[in-house]
Amino acid sequence: MTARRDAPVAAADTDPAVLWHEVECGAYAADLDLWDRLAADRRGPVLELGCGIGRVTLALARAGHRVAGLDARPELIAELERRARAEDLGVSTWTADARRYSLGREFDLILAPMQLAHLLGGADGRRAMLACSSRHLVSGGRLALALLAGDAASAVGVPPPVPDVLEREEWVYSSLPIEARPVAAGIEVRRLRQTVSPQGELSEELAVR
Repeated sequence: MTARRDAPVAAADTDPAVLWHEVECGAYAADLDLWDRLAADRRGPVLELGCGIGRVTLALARAGHRVAGLDARPELIAELERRARAEDLGVSTWTADARRYSLGREFDLILAPMQLAHLLGGADGRRAMLACSSRHLVSGGRLALALLAGDAASAVGVPPPVPDVLEREEWVYSSLPIEARPVAAGIEVRRLRQTVSPQGELSEELAVR
């Protein structure tokens, strides 16, 4: 996961939320084998919470799993649906908050990758997500969460982060993680986002989530 003084420029017809989600999450693959192995242990369908544009959901679908994705941002869900159609993948989608969703379906496995569990408004939000997920699990179903442990920023010998970079239509997008700090609502992640146009013009912004 990685990342203006002025309004950023962007390639034509690119939704900024979709673009930066691709930059900051799209290339991460270190956890995909884990989610695939967990899904392979279950007979029934899998639900990914906070699926974004489908990094995990589409990978599981390509591996032959029955999978659905849920995200609170409709523009990300729309992009996931577009990508699934392009690959002829049978993926179900819902636009909903992971803390309060009602799908009328049950799942053998519910996944919450990346930092989702830490971005739900603190302990109350996590409890709401856990309660909601429990209502959507079959008997004996599993909920698998990715959790942050310790303070990686202060770990001895850990090199500083490098930016995630995406080049598209001669535009260059870079996102550098600056800080992930604890706050009352969980964690706050700060990233420096930079955009370089085909003419070499640079714009940047501080993105906080």
